[in-house]
This record gives sequence, structure tokens and C-alpha cells, in this order.
Amino acid sequence: MPVITIEAGSVSKEQKEKLIKEFTKSASEIIGLPEEKFIVFIKENADENVGVGGISLLELKSKR
Repeated sequence: MPVITIEAGSVSKEQKEKLIKEFTKSASEIIGLPEEKFIVFIKENADENVGVGGISLLELKSKR
């Protein structure tokens, strides 16, 4: 079974449902397997757990 993993910041329930649906549909069409064969994981990462250029996203957002 193919696995699709999406890593993002905070995502709403509606956004998650759309991501799962659309990624599954696209991958199914590209690979040629039925949608039922795909597993989708959405991993949400807190801003303090992600850094860009040596600075956490939490700190970058607080400087805006």
C-alpha cells in the first residue's frame, strides 16, 4: 500500500479532509492504483518545533 505523508503547521479539519481526498485522488490517477490502496498521514508541527535559518517559526512570527 502506498503511503502519503504530509507535514504542515496547524491545519483545520476541513483542510485535512480536502488534503486527504485530493492527494489520494491525484496519486491514484498517477500511479494507477485504486484509491482504497492509499494511506495518508498528516503530521502537524508546532511552530516551536520548526526552524528556518536558525530561528524557530514561533520566534519569526512574534517578530512580525
